[in-house]
Amino acid sequence: MKQKSLVLVLVLVFALSLTGCAGSGSGSAEKPQLVFGDASWASIQVHNRIAGFIVEHGYGYPAPKYVFGESLPTLQGMGKGDIDVLMEIWADNYKEAWNKLLNEGKAKDLGSNFPDSTQGWYVPTYMIKGDPERGIEPVAPDLKSVEDLPKYWELFKDPEVPTKGRFHQSPPGWKCTEINEIKFETYGLSEYYNLFSTGSQTALAASMVSAYNKGEPWVGYYWEPTWVMGQLDMTLLEEPPYDEETWDENYGCAYPPSTVLIGINSELEEKAPEVVAFLKKYETTTAQVNAALAYMHNHGDDVEAAAIWFLKEYPDTWEKWIPEDVAAKVEKALDEVE
Repeated sequence: MKQKSLVLVLVLVFALSLTGCAGSGSGSAEKPQLVFGDASWASIQVHNRIAGFIVEHGYGYPAPKYVFGESLPTLQGMGKGDIDVLMEIWADNYKEAWNKLLNEGKAKDLGSNFPDSTQGWYVPTYMIKGDPERGIEPVAPDLKSVEDLPKYWELFKDPEVPTKGRFHQSPPGWKCTEINEIKFETYGLSEYYNLFSTGSQTALAASMVSAYNKGEPWVGYYWEPTWVMGQLDMTLLEEPPYDEETWDENYGCAYPPSTVLIGINSELEEKAPEVVAFLKKYETTTAQVNAALAYMHNHGDDVEAAAIWFLKEYPDTWEKWIPEDVAAKVEKALDEVE
């Protein structure tokens, strides 16, 4: 009896061990939930949802988790493994921290997200080319560069100081605000224009939109991609081409091209290799992102809706990122979205 009992116990233990192994094996076959780093600006939120929709519906992963944080904390979180993917790494803004993660092997650079982002000084295009549909004549047909601004200062007359034009400055505390101040002196524009502080990003955008809707002159600093640039037809004024030596001396040239990268925690290559292969091919244009952000702004700031709109609007773009069978699953999921 004792021997039979011992055999029975051993059989039960063996059976339980097999069950445990089977459970472990089936669990490991399940795909992990990936974590994307969100931030306060809209473009990264839209890119996260575009990539997230493909990861979920194309590759069969659980719906991604989006963790909010500002630039440097999310970057550090990715280095620790708390975040798998950052769809927008503005590497020029924190070179030291980004390069440290790369050198330590904690992060990998998958290439640019949108390679043609810009910042600088803009005017409404109708000032140069007119707008027949709105009955607007070109008032500054030769306005092409910052060097032409002294000639046209009266078009931008400052209502508070009518002896000078008004240049709409970026918000206080931003690095570009300091740069614009020095640029003004370098280009000799202080004699002709006042640097007008709008006080905030929202107020700066509002000043541009208000002038644009009225068909009035406007000149000031802005950047892309943003919903404003997706909604309005603005022209970037030319500056001398970017030169590192000139930039370091007095900022007397165009802003350097912004480097906007996709980055991952290095362990993602083992955890989700097919997703890494997809993200390596992920690339958009500033014009596409501008359009998506404009759609988002005009539809209640709904980031999910903007991502769906992008996927439906630009299939020729995203279908190049993924295999045909994955694209077919994404298309099917899109058809089910109202």
